[in-house]
Amino acid sequence: MSDRERQDDLLELLNTTPLDSSGRPTDLLAEPHAAKEWQCAHGGTGAASERRHLLEARDALQAVVRGTAPATALSPLLEGVASRPKVSPEGIAWEMDVPRGRELAVRALVTWSCVQETMPGRLRPCANPECRLFLLDRSKPNKARWCSMAVCGNRMKVRRHYERSREGEAV
Repeated sequence: MSDRERQDDLLELLNTTPLDSSGRPTDLLAEPHAAKEWQCAHGGTGAASERRHLLEARDALQAVVRGTAPATALSPLLEGVASRPKVSPEGIAWEMDVPRGRELAVRALVTWSCVQETMPGRLRPCANPECRLFLLDRSKPNKARWCSMAVCGNRMKVRRHYERSREGEAV
């Protein structure tokens, strides 16, 4: 799996708690069957214990990325995880020893760490305060603000235009 695919999986996991059409928070992994499909589609087994660990990791990562929890909040999710070197003709590679059922959760945490290291500040919440989604800004200038220009970006621009036109009427 490429770095880009792992990053996309992380973003998909973070974005499993969107708002529904009426503005209420939803959880796309709350229903066991839907969660199992998601887990299997992302390389998991679909087991209930895997889902529980994945939800814990997602919730902790969301809090860290939003800035409401420190990165140290992820520490309990890594208990029992070890990394060991494997030597091959190509060089040294590191393999993770992960307790059974926690592979998807740990992969999300490791991917988050790699993103933080290689793309600092590019994984962030959408700038629309009424949105719960995240974005990974891969643009050169690192100026993306919204999860979707077509949805949140457009709404925010329309809102600002409306506010400016109302201010002009008040004068």
